[in-house]
Amino acid sequence: MNRNALGALLTMLAMLCFAGMDAISKSLVVDYSVGQMMWIRYGLLCVFAMLVARRRGVRIALRSERPWLQLVRSLVAVIEGATFVLAFRYLPLADTHAVAATSPLIVIALGVLFLGERAGLARWLAVAAGLVGVLLIVQPGFRTFDWPLLLPLAGAVLWAGYQILTRLAARHDQPDTALLWSAIVAFIATSFVGPFEWQWPTATAWVMMVVISFVGAIAHYALIWALDYAEAGAVQPYAYTLLVWATVMGFLVFDNVPDSWTILGAAIVVTSGLYTWHHDRRMVR
Repeated sequence: MNRNALGALLTMLAMLCFAGMDAISKSLVVDYSVGQMMWIRYGLLCVFAMLVARRRGVRIALRSERPWLQLVRSLVAVIEGATFVLAFRYLPLADTHAVAATSPLIVIALGVLFLGERAGLARWLAVAAGLVGVLLIVQPGFRTFDWPLLLPLAGAVLWAGYQILTRLAARHDQPDTALLWSAIVAFIATSFVGPFEWQWPTATAWVMMVVISFVGAIAHYALIWALDYAEAGAVQPYAYTLLVWATVMGFLVFDNVPDSWTILGAAIVVTSGLYTWHHDRRMVR
């Protein structure tokens, strides 16, 4: 299996985890502050990251060839995560993801500008087809422009920037270093907010927050590895599977039966991803 194929698989795993995080976060943000949720999430992520880093040793894993790059990348991840959680307080998941679906296009453009990556016609067509599929799934009927719509748009730009910075960091540091920096910097940053907005969670909320942290750790680690294996632009069509995972999760957990437009959109998303996978495999032969 070539590196782009491995990157694709890891990206789809990350999107599955992010879909789970989004669903749980939307339930929790009604009763708990964004700062508190992020503080707990990153505190538990620190534990996970240190367990991962034990293979080489935490002190060794913390040594980065580009510490300022890791610092900025980690802070961007914190702001991006908080932006989307806040968006879930004001907007439906479908509307949020409809706006956020612009992120893969931004990543490919930034990858060409800052990473020197090549984006051929096939890759652009696959991303455009995935975007069409996403719009068919979410059917975002925005009638008026409200300020909360700026939140997922800002989040999409930050998410794209995070992936580009992660790809840059992968040229200098190993994935466990990136994960450890992400966890520690984020926990320190959210410590300035989380404790001051504290509301003691119920037993159920604690379980949900622990699940979010665990799933989030897997998501970030999988994405870091994906961007270590493959170019940022190469994995972007697979980022659209986030909508597919969200649709499946809604059916299995909340008994929301997808309509025909959703099924059609999901089919287009999957087809665009498979086409890109096939194209990338053919190019490396």
